[in-house]
Amino acid sequence: MFGNCKAFLASLPRTLTRDIHIGLSPFARGFNIQARSLTTTPKYYQGNTIHNLLQDQGNGFGFIRSNPREPKPRARGVTEIRGPYYAAYGKRHLQDVLETMGYHIDGLKFAGGSFSLMPESRVRELIDLAHEHDVYVSTGGWIEHILTQPNSSYVVDRYLSKCKDLGFDVVELSAGFLSFPPDDWLRLVDKVHSHTLKAKPELGIQFGAGGDTATRELEAAGTSSPSKVVSLGQRFIDAGVERIMIESEGITENVRNWRTDVIQAILKDLPMEKVMFEAADPPVFNWYVREFGIDVNLFVDHSQIVQLSCLRSGIWGMADTFGKIVSFRD
Repeated sequence: MFGNCKAFLASLPRTLTRDIHIGLSPFARGFNIQARSLTTTPKYYQGNTIHNLLQDQGNGFGFIRSNPREPKPRARGVTEIRGPYYAAYGKRHLQDVLETMGYHIDGLKFAGGSFSLMPESRVRELIDLAHEHDVYVSTGGWIEHILTQPNSSYVVDRYLSKCKDLGFDVVELSAGFLSFPPDDWLRLVDKVHSHTLKAKPELGIQFGAGGDTATRELEAAGTSSPSKVVSLGQRFIDAGVERIMIESEGITENVRNWRTDVIQAILKDLPMEKVMFEAADPPVFNWYVREFGIDVNLFVDHSQIVQLSCLRSGIWGMADTFGKIVSFRD
């Protein structure tokens, strides 16, 4: 009887027998049917250098032209994704995202103070999971709320200590709603670094940015000069900042016409690898990659990581980018 069973299983397609094997008893596994691995750790974190089918020359789609990506940790072509904010999600959803697209994701950012509303155990789970996939974790711009507290020096210290304890790697320092002297901003950068965290200042031209304010209200508030962004950016880089986030509001978000002149002015004087652009809208990140190539650093929503990665890889795009995104690497 067992011999017939073995013959029957051996005659089934490999993919089917692999799935059947999962539910077999230890005795039945003696038939040496190849099992599907139950580990949740992707192959590329097990020493395998093939990260996806597009890189697999022997058994995948490696015969199709694509743009190669630098290995992690990347200094350029960095992609940061938004954590739970517009939609709530936890470990299981993030695990799905990272197991399928983790190779293409460099950073995870909790918008605003969203993480403070979650149980600590769940926040730690998300941070630990990101680290398992070589993804750094950043706070959002909650520092703007922290700085409005009485005895802000003491509160900032406690905030940074707790962020370090939770496992955060990066602390975003935004001031879209605040009037904040540049020297104070630099002192805040030093304070973040003193906690062995990385400071990521967020700069922009729009006062009131960061709260999804209506276009009419932002227009009434007015904008500042791109030269202010460049000047502050240079000081932050001199202070040891690894990367600066450029706020999209006033440039490509909540505006009647995109301010591409601002983007060009920023990149004229600041190194592209030191700048990351908020671009959580497909036409926006499509434009950035079209204009500056695959090495531009971008922040997008987690739901957009597949579309952006297809664009960077040069395997898909919009009407103005399809088949046009290329690279030349040794």
